[in-house]
Amino acid sequence: MGTAITFIPTATAPPANLSRSSVSQRCSSLSNSPILSLFRNPNFKTNRSSSQSLVSTPLRAKSSSVIGAANEAVDASSPGSIGANDLLIVGPGVLGKLVAEKWREDHPGCQIFGQTVTTDHHDELVKIGISPSLKGTKATHKFPFVVFSAPTSRSLDYPGDVREAASSWSGEGSFLFTSSSAPFDCNDNGPCDEDFPVVPIGRSPRTDVLLKAEKVVLESDGCVLRLAGLYISFMNLYVIYIHANKHHILNLIHYEDAASLLVAIMKKKLRGRIFLGCDNHPLSRQEVMALVNKSGKFTQKFEGFTGTNDPLGKKLNNAKTRKEIGWEPKYPSFAQFLGVSE
Repeated sequence: MGTAITFIPTATAPPANLSRSSVSQRCSSLSNSPILSLFRNPNFKTNRSSSQSLVSTPLRAKSSSVIGAANEAVDASSPGSIGANDLLIVGPGVLGKLVAEKWREDHPGCQIFGQTVTTDHHDELVKIGISPSLKGTKATHKFPFVVFSAPTSRSLDYPGDVREAASSWSGEGSFLFTSSSAPFDCNDNGPCDEDFPVVPIGRSPRTDVLLKAEKVVLESDGCVLRLAGLYISFMNLYVIYIHANKHHILNLIHYEDAASLLVAIMKKKLRGRIFLGCDNHPLSRQEVMALVNKSGKFTQKFEGFTGTNDPLGKKLNNAKTRKEIGWEPKYPSFAQFLGVSE
């Protein structure tokens, strides 16, 4: 059985009606990805005020998991011994936990360690068989498999954090960094694959951070997985107008599929490569919301967009990654995830 993560609305009345202008002001900072809090970019923090303005009720996340018999908790900084399939996850959030689950399915009995910035979720990690440690704790062992899936938002030196993670890798199995599709230099809704040129360093601080971190990984002989917008659940909407360009293209991948692709790449034990994770079904914002309306999963209908000037996106295709890794997604499209036809 896998990890089930659901979002449960609490019994709170929706806010008073909003005018179109007030909605536009509250949503003016909506970024290209995510949209409507359905999608999460693995490396960029969602604007909290925008996310809150797009849901009708407060949400609390409830997670249940059967990952298998949890090993006795061991401090990742000083484990007794490291096995050939043991895994260190730097940033064991939603994606990292799913990776741990899928890795243990393929490697029963392995040890899985998780490095975090705070101790806030250490009890939860122990319960699901991940031995936690704090960032900055000096490790006495190196690990054959290392995954870096921590976001940029909690780091003062992101490339430096990636370099520290690389120093924990023994060089034997795989070191994999989860990046974003943001570095691809395409913003005209055009086609984009693994070989598409990237944004030059110096043009955008946002992409500079990721490209410098990727450089550290590749110089360490690790691999990079650039991911499209991640999604996993639904929230009820009360905003009926969004200040955004309806023609902007979004690229998506379900959290479970991102985790399964990550694990499949690690098992190949490749070196110095860049891969792409997406569902190969890019959609415009308008198409996404049409599918959301069609699904009937929301209490109110989305009615329209008010923005026109924000940049367009890109149409990702990862056929090359799929062929080399031998991977296909569980959810081939957002529409199929919703259970509706496109």
